[in-house]
Amino acid sequence: MMQTVSPSAPDVRAELGALLEIRNAQIIYDNAVEAVRDVSLSVPEGAVVALLGSNGAGKSTLLKAVTGTLHLEEGELTKGSIRYAEEDIGHARTERIVSQGLILVPEGRRLFANLTVEENLTMGAYRKTAAEMRRLKSMVFDLFPRLHERRAQISGYLSGGEQQMVAVGRALMAEPRLLALDEPSLGLAPLIIDSIYQTIDRMRHELKMTIFLVEQNASQAMEIADYVYIMENGRVVLDGPAEKMRSNLDVQEYYLGFSAGGGERKSFRDIKHYKRRKRWLS
Repeated sequence: MMQTVSPSAPDVRAELGALLEIRNAQIIYDNAVEAVRDVSLSVPEGAVVALLGSNGAGKSTLLKAVTGTLHLEEGELTKGSIRYAEEDIGHARTERIVSQGLILVPEGRRLFANLTVEENLTMGAYRKTAAEMRRLKSMVFDLFPRLHERRAQISGYLSGGEQQMVAVGRALMAEPRLLALDEPSLGLAPLIIDSIYQTIDRMRHELKMTIFLVEQNASQAMEIADYVYIMENGRVVLDGPAEKMRSNLDVQEYYLGFSAGGGERKSFRDIKHYKRRKRWLS
């Protein structure tokens, strides 16, 4: 049976006001396919909140609802609400959401591949003055020194890790109040992932940034998150402070890949009975 997180555990959500609040959200595609069912979560101001789960769990669908892009794929928020900075954005367009400071770094980077690194950064700050652009570029180059070295290179020829740095840097040029990161570790080598996550941690501490992190890489995400939600089959099945989630035996076994005995690494083949045990979903 699933080990639950102690209700007496410190809850970062109780200490900080919610900047993003999702309540009982249901999302349906093509008026037929339910992708998200009765999901509630909150992202407090100044916190890092991680939304974890395997491919197809509904994470990206929820993020599309938050960033106003559901309609591009015939998706619709049919029940519940999404509020950002105390405003209802459940059916708002992307341009309105972006103007309020909620900025997305999309899965797969989606750079302007034919533009240079510096031109991509400029595109992220198209509403800024020349002086503001210089200040923001200096901040990005401080976070990502490699981008300063590559600033005149065409973005499409960069490595995957460097492209991810450009994607994050472009988002920072808009001075987000809330930065949403969709699978920032996808397709990257372990050393590059470590570097990206070190920078995300710096952004939280040095820039006091609120971050909503959507990931499959549970181990990395839990290391920097304050609070964690886990999704399966369109539902949140478990949530709690990151420290408590890391010590949860079921999370260790099924999401971090460690058995209860001796910290031995387990393979997917060893834990394939997991789906048969997920009775909390029924």
